[in-house]
Order: sequence, then structure tokens, then C-alpha cells
Amino acid sequence: MAELNGTQIPQCYERIKPYIHRTPVLTSRLINTITGAEVYFKCENFQRMGAYKMRGATHALLSLSEEERQKGVVTHSSGNFAQALSLAAKALGVEAHIVMPSTAPDVKKKGVVEYGGKIYECEPTLEARNAAANEIQERTGAAFLHPSNDPDVILGQGTAAYEFLQDHPDLDYILTPVGGGGLIAGTALAAAYLNPKVEVIGTEPFAVDDAYRSLKSGKIEGNTSTNTIADGLKTQLGSNTFPVIRKYVKRIIRVEEEEIVEAMRLIWERMKIIVEPSSAVALAGLQRESTYFKGKKVGIIISGGNVDLARLPF
Repeated sequence: MAELNGTQIPQCYERIKPYIHRTPVLTSRLINTITGAEVYFKCENFQRMGAYKMRGATHALLSLSEEERQKGVVTHSSGNFAQALSLAAKALGVEAHIVMPSTAPDVKKKGVVEYGGKIYECEPTLEARNAAANEIQERTGAAFLHPSNDPDVILGQGTAAYEFLQDHPDLDYILTPVGGGGLIAGTALAAAYLNPKVEVIGTEPFAVDDAYRSLKSGKIEGNTSTNTIADGLKTQLGSNTFPVIRKYVKRIIRVEEEEIVEAMRLIWERMKIIVEPSSAVALAGLQRESTYFKGKKVGIIISGGNVDLARLPF
């Protein structure tokens, strides 16, 4: 595939449109008062299977040949891409093999099974995930789809911001959480295409701040620990996401665990919607740096709402 760019997103959007929801944008006067900004929330927690990853999974599947789809697909994921690929595969009649770390939330494992995916549990390390996915790929001939680094996945994830900027073209900033980088890379591509004046900013926990360090060092950094409540952000940047982020993203805000919990609680209590910890990281970043965003129009992509209610932090 040629270098990724935002001009590819409109065609991608038209391909996946029959399979996804166009999610709503919500506001909260109280959150505007607290932050001093005019905040718009793109609610991907209302997406099919509860997260933006339905977009990328669907586009990646539609981009495979009929012959490839007949052999099935395999991925490794802590939860949301696992569910997204399972549901997208079910809609297209494709077998989905899903490698999940043993520590993945039960609600996400249950979702995979309900959507028809076949789970293979492994140790909660990137090495174990890759090894298990490779073994399945060799044994079955299934196509491997990376949850964040696959170019077709990145373009699919960018359709959330594509919709967002169609509804609100005058945003000053868009904040997204950063894990593997698929969402922020896709968002940056969409913004560069629709309105280059929009600054895309990443947010991530201090506990897994590999993207922040990668931007500083100019090379992909890893994490020695994954001790964060934001279970969807424990992965690291990839060979396709990092170049896009380096080109378009100038800033990543890091937040503490208690700030994530506070932001999550604020959304639950005041907006009356369910968001998972990884989603709350973006609002936590806005709250932490509120003076920077004062008086600006700030878009936040709420990445998902798949919460294990048995593990609520409040």
C-alpha cells in the first residue's frame, strides 16, 4: 500500500457505512464550565459492539479478497478489537480466531464469544500474543489483521474523525487516547484532509507513556510495566502508526491513574453515559491542561464503553 493519507478516508467511509453506526456528538454545559472550553464528545461508545474499532475491523475485512476471507482471520487483542473483528467477521460470514491475554476483562471475552469469535487465551505479554497468533496463522492459513498497525484498520479508525469534522468543522483541537496508535493516526489523517488547522493531540497514562517517549526520542519505545486501569492502552505504537503520528501529532498529554478515574466518573455522573477507562483518558488530559485549552472548541473521541462492571473503580 502507498503511504497513508487522508484522501483515502472518504472512499473507506463509503465502503464501511452499511456496517457501522454514525455515532452522536454530545455536549455538557457542566463539563464546559469545569474545563473552561467548549467540549464536544464524539460518542464511539454507541458504535456497534461499543467502540470505534468496529470501523477499522470492518474496513480491513472488506479489503481482503474473497479467497482470503474464506480462510478466516486472526488477531490478538485485549478486548475491543477482538469484539469488533468477531462481529464484523460474523456479518461477512468469516471465521475469526481471537488471541486474548488471560487478564482481559470478562465482559470483553464474553462479547467475543457472543459475536462468534473463537478465543485462544495467552499470557499477558506482547511476545505471547504474537506467538499464539503466528501459530494459528500457520496452522489455518488465516489472514492476520493487526488491531492498530494494519493500514486498512488505521483508515477505518479515521472515519470517526471524518464524521466528527463533518458535523463540527470548526474544532480547534481533537483529543484521543493513544494505545497502539490506530485511532490517533486515523484521526490525524482525517483532520489533515478535512481541516489542517485542527490540532490532534494524544492522551495516555503516565504508567504506559510509550507514545510520549516515542515522539521525544524519534523511535518506537516500549513499556516495562502495564500497570494502568486503561486496559485498552497497554499496547505500543507500530511501524505504520508511528510515522503518521510523527508527521501530524505534535503533543501527547500524560495523566495519572486517579485523574482517569475522576474523568470517567464525571462522564458517568454528568453525561449519563457509560465509558471505559481508556476513553476517559482524553477528558483527563483536557482537565489536566485546562489552561491550554481555555476558550477553545475541543473535540474528544470517546473511544468505547465496554466496561467490566465487576471492576468499576468507583
